[in-house]
Amino acid sequence: MPTRGKALTVLEENITTDNLIKHMLAVEAVMRRLARHFGEDEDLWGMVGLLHDVDYDLTKDDPERHAILGSEILQGKGFAADIVEGVRKHSPSLPLRERLIDKALYATDPVTGLITAGALIKKEKSLFAIDVPFLVKRMKEKAFARGANREDIRSCEGFGLSLEEFLGLSLEAMQGIADELGLR
Repeated sequence: MPTRGKALTVLEENITTDNLIKHMLAVEAVMRRLARHFGEDEDLWGMVGLLHDVDYDLTKDDPERHAILGSEILQGKGFAADIVEGVRKHSPSLPLRERLIDKALYATDPVTGLITAGALIKKEKSLFAIDVPFLVKRMKEKAFARGANREDIRSCEGFGLSLEEFLGLSLEAMQGIADELGLR
């Protein structure tokens, strides 16, 4: 199975913006944290999080192909079938998510945007300047971080976490890589 180093190389080959790479690193961190919480395979969950948008630059104008093309890219690069499937299930054209990993990725993708936006509005521009009550309050503001779909984030309740628990685990995970995200 390809390593995380190989995954980063594949990202560099396919992704052109630093912000998208940072988003994917944030999703990886949160997925790893959720895997630990649920007693799942941290490396598998992390790789799926890291690679979930590997095709975004190629499919941003064709959302129905998003993640389908990504899974094909990863399969061609020799990634394990469970990683390929985790990325494929991220596709908006495949709404049925039965596995815990797929449900977690669905909620994690937008929550990282909400948390990043929360850090960026603080004068410190730091993940350490925000907390769960701050994020819960921001969730209620429709104009704040519009791209972070609140319904998708709240889907965490469907896999056993309250909104507050999910925000807390996600924030903790992102704080753990704050330097890489430029949000120390």
